[in-house]
Amino acid sequence: MSAVLDSVLDAAAAVCLVLGALMSLAAAVGLVRFPDLLTRMHAGTKPQVFGLLLLLTAVALENRDPVMVPLIALGWIFQLLTVPVSAHMVGRSTYRTKHLNRTTLTQDDLREVLERAGEGDPPDLPVPGPPVPSPDGKQADGQQTDGSSGRR
Repeated sequence: MSAVLDSVLDAAAAVCLVLGALMSLAAAVGLVRFPDLLTRMHAGTKPQVFGLLLLLTAVALENRDPVMVPLIALGWIFQLLTVPVSAHMVGRSTYRTKHLNRTTLTQDDLREVLERAGEGDPPDLPVPGPPVPSPDGKQADGQQTDGSSGRR
C-alpha cells in the first residue's frame, strides 16, 4: 500500500478509537450519574454498543487483514443482538417488581398490556431484610448463624 493510504487509514483508526473510547466513557458516566434504573439502562446500552462498533472498526482499520472483518462483524452483531434483549428483560422485571419511579415515566405502555392480560399491577413484594435464622441455627441461605461449622 502507499504511504498516503497508510496514513489515512491510521488517522481513521485513531479517530474511531478515540470516539469509541469517549462513547464507552459516556456510558460509564451515565451508569454512575443517572438517578434511576431505566435511565441507567439506557446510558449503559446505547452508547456502549456504538462505542464498541467504533472500537472494532478501529481494530479492523489498523489490522488491514480481510480475515478479521467477519470476526469483528460477528462480535458486534452478537453484542447488538444481546444488549437490547437483556436491557428489555431487566426493564420489564423492574417494572413488574415496582422498583422504578413511575412519576419519571412519560409514557407507560406496559401498564395497558398488563391490564389487557388481566394481570393488573403486580402484587406488592415483601421488602427484603436480613435472613431470619431457623430453629436449627441456619439462615435461609444455608449459612450457619450459631457459630458452629455446619456442613454444606
